[in-house]
Amino acid sequence: MADRTALEDEDVDIGGKADRAVVRDALGVGVAVGLSGFAFGVTSAGSGLTLLQTCALSLLVFTGASQFALVGALAAGGGPFTAAAGALFLGVRNAFYGLRLSQLLALPRAVRPFAAQWVIDETAAVALAQPTRRAARLGFVVTGLTLYLLWNLTTLLGALGAEAIGDTDAWGLDAAGPAVFLALLAPMLKSGTERVVAGLAVLLGLGLLPVLPAGVPVLLAALAAPAVLWADGRRRGRGDAR
Repeated sequence: MADRTALEDEDVDIGGKADRAVVRDALGVGVAVGLSGFAFGVTSAGSGLTLLQTCALSLLVFTGASQFALVGALAAGGGPFTAAAGALFLGVRNAFYGLRLSQLLALPRAVRPFAAQWVIDETAAVALAQPTRRAARLGFVVTGLTLYLLWNLTTLLGALGAEAIGDTDAWGLDAAGPAVFLALLAPMLKSGTERVVAGLAVLLGLGLLPVLPAGVPVLLAALAAPAVLWADGRRRGRGDAR
């Protein structure tokens, strides 16, 4: 009896340590990325959006890459429909995260519509890295809650700060958004194919920028992915034929 009790206590202790490790990692991701909301608030206010519009984007859209793409296109003079199309294109990836997470987390149906708001790069990364469903759920919730609250708070502070300092271009704060976006994107480029896609997309975007309306080069830069994958497939096919 005493041995069984000792084993149960040991299991509880191990489980507690595992939960604390998941919470620690989730909080680290949530805080690190959540602070980037300040850069978005500054960039959005500098592009001409009001405080209410800026905060509404973070509350309702809540996917940093799409938000930066939207305000960046507007700041460059693009129309609202073109800017929204670019943001929507970037946000499509979250649907694929949702397909995988729905199987992993297996949340009750009543909870899924609310959880969908938190399906983003960071929550997916933390959840998918966990060994058990319990740990995945814990990581998803802690990351999502931390990031959502902090992102919206720093968005508000950034927008208020931008209004207080006036012209953000004079301070060079218009570069904050692209810099943060690149910082988030760079660690994801692990394979050679991914780096080639990113490089070609940059060339397409910058090369088409002087000749096409603002926002359109971003959409056309997406053609880099199928082009590189097609070329890679042909190269592999030739190698197999030999």
